[in-house]
Amino acid sequence: MGHVVLFHSVYGLRPAVLAAADRLRAAGHRVHAPDLYGVPAVNSVAEGFAVLERIGQQTVLDRARAALDGLPPDTVLAGFSMGAGVAGALLAERPEAAGLLLLHGTGGSAAAVRPGLRVQLHLADPDAYDPPDEVDAWQREMTAAGADLVAHRYPGVGHLFTDPTVVDHDPVAAALTWDRVTAFLARG
Repeated sequence: MGHVVLFHSVYGLRPAVLAAADRLRAAGHRVHAPDLYGVPAVNSVAEGFAVLERIGQQTVLDRARAALDGLPPDTVLAGFSMGAGVAGALLAERPEAAGLLLLHGTGGSAAAVRPGLRVQLHLADPDAYDPPDEVDAWQREMTAAGADLVAHRYPGVGHLFTDPTVVDHDPVAAALTWDRVTAFLARG
């Protein structure tokens, strides 16, 4: 099985991210879940954005790059919400990535896509942070650039529906997501 780096959401490195990493390890993958903040996780989106503002987006990206040091070039880039954006931002620097796994947010630009790049998106429908028309445009651009993109949209769920510690949690959608993620990574 392959390597996966799993970047956390704006909340920080929460138990749900660690549990997801353990789930993927149990499926045979080598999973790295770095702490991009270096401070305890928070309990609200507002607190998370305050931490991100204090630390700075550039520092978060630098920490994400450092987390990739020493990992194979074909490591799958994955992330939750803000972390999906981080994974997508690093795609241009990791052209041999085996895939891009986006949970609760889009990430990556068409300019960074190589033909055949496997991309899987899991997103609430609608999502509070990714308007449907923007997601549709992103999906068209990524596909036109050659990405092998599969978008899974989950009607009627909240933004972080895989996290059992937030009100957005939807156990049915979360179970389906993890089944699909496991299959995506097994193909890797």
